[in-house]
Amino acid sequence: MLAGRAPPGAAGCRRLLAAALAAGLRPLLCGLPLCWVTARRAAGQWPSPGLRVPEAVEAERLVHQVQRPGVPLRRFIACPQLARTVQRCLQSGASPGPQAVLLECAPGPGILTRTLLNAGVRVVALESNSAFLPNLQSLENSLDGQLKVIYGDFFRLDPLVTGTVKPPAMCSDKLFETMGVAAVPWRADVPVKVFGILPQRKERNILWRLLFALYECSSIYRYGRVELNIFISEKEYKVLTAKAGEARAYQALTVLWQVGCEIQLLHMEPWSSFVTNLKNGGLAVPKSTWLPNEHLCLVRLTPQQNLFTGGLKPTNSATFIFMVKQCLAKPRSRLTDRLNSWSLDNGGKLLRQLEIPKNAETRNLYPEDYRRLFEALQNSNMFTETWFHDEVLDSIRNINL
Repeated sequence: MLAGRAPPGAAGCRRLLAAALAAGLRPLLCGLPLCWVTARRAAGQWPSPGLRVPEAVEAERLVHQVQRPGVPLRRFIACPQLARTVQRCLQSGASPGPQAVLLECAPGPGILTRTLLNAGVRVVALESNSAFLPNLQSLENSLDGQLKVIYGDFFRLDPLVTGTVKPPAMCSDKLFETMGVAAVPWRADVPVKVFGILPQRKERNILWRLLFALYECSSIYRYGRVELNIFISEKEYKVLTAKAGEARAYQALTVLWQVGCEIQLLHMEPWSSFVTNLKNGGLAVPKSTWLPNEHLCLVRLTPQQNLFTGGLKPTNSATFIFMVKQCLAKPRSRLTDRLNSWSLDNGGKLLRQLEIPKNAETRNLYPEDYRRLFEALQNSNMFTETWFHDEVLDSIRNINL
């Protein structure tokens, strides 16, 4: 200590720390050795780079500067406070040990990206608007491997086209190869966490496509139990979490997501908290007649480890999906009538074995009841009938259009 100079207080320490960051001395923060930093990186935990997070006004200005004609409606996180809330939600419930890489879809102005990086998260930013790329790539170049920027659109992964896939559409195998993520067994830990805001125009369609990929272990689910952390409209959240018997909300989508995933609500945020790329700055909140829709809901969808135990397999999952859709196409219909329509002679006996009331309406069966029904029907010859197989194929084609 120099004579006559008082020891620095807390504010002084913070200034010295900031100066060290600016000088690019992150590996030496607080005297930490380089080997400690390397070990933290191997565990998926990075020292905070101390990045500046722009204010909401700056982020909104950037969104409108890069807006181009014909670009679909998108929503962005522009408020630093909301970004911190989302960051805490994404890191909640993390198990000890190495942390999964986080794939951020459509980061746009990068407010959440910077917040995640400051929290020590390793981020792969997948951006479909090339106008946002220079800003993100500049950020990538300023860091030492904590951020990777890729040009692509998560919601256009694995398009059903022949020939070359045109960017920003891309194939999931190319994406995971670029991220450096290898496939793991289904019952292993989550290999990748995904964050995104579902596009409003195709929200329901995307939920169905993700559902088919989940049950078939295709696309992103070829690599294991990929965890989705997505903002969806409140009305779709109500559908996903509806209880058996709830009018209008309890649907095939409800049953299939509840069988396939653990569904957890992380946060609800008013539509007005997000910035859109509309020229007039409008919110474009979709109307809903029967269900509440005042918020966007951040929902975590974690695939069940035991999804493919018992009779349900990726190879017959399309039949299970079709069965549930057929049963709930008319929610007030009796289950026995539906079974009879499939030419099943012993439907009443089957329901007695499953302890399902004979006069039960299809909307009153719990998700696990549908799974038990499917596994019981596997032992009949109904699913081998040619007409049933053709119906399943038509259903798959319609969902993936």
